[in-house]
Amino acid sequence: MTIGWVLPVVWAGLGIVIVACSLRAARSRRAYLIGVRAVSVLWVVAGAAVNAWFLARGADYSGFADGASTPFVREAWESLVVPHHGLFIGLLIGFEAVAGVLVLLEGPVRQAALLLLIGFNVALVSFGWGFLAWSVPMVVALSLLWRAGRDAGRAQQNRAPSPAARAGAVR
Repeated sequence: MTIGWVLPVVWAGLGIVIVACSLRAARSRRAYLIGVRAVSVLWVVAGAAVNAWFLARGADYSGFADGASTPFVREAWESLVVPHHGLFIGLLIGFEAVAGVLVLLEGPVRQAALLLLIGFNVALVSFGWGFLAWSVPMVVALSLLWRAGRDAGRAQQNRAPSPAARAGAVR
């Protein structure tokens, strides 16, 4: 079975959902949560699972860095990653799966996972300028989701009674 056109459609569809939801996340808890869930599906299913499938089918990822603007990236990829693709792509799969799951956990864990995914998308551009079309909207969207989560956490802290007030209520 070949996934041909399906994978780009899934990536684009999830990307559109993430961007659209991130634009409303500051004003809508529902949009925020849908955006976060779409991020999780993108990285767990369209990232980790697809890379695991490629790896299981024997892909060696040769040529992935051909679009890199610096020879160092192209040469390092072909001389280091490709010969040890099981290890490096395995680490990539692990990262994508863990980050995709951690983004579902509320609070500082989600915030950290979103920051890691922002960094991942920034680093993706080193593999070629063509990744800008994906990375720029994704970095903006993930940043908006991160900010909405941070602001919601602050608002919740401001509404929560202080430890002294809680101690007084117990007596």
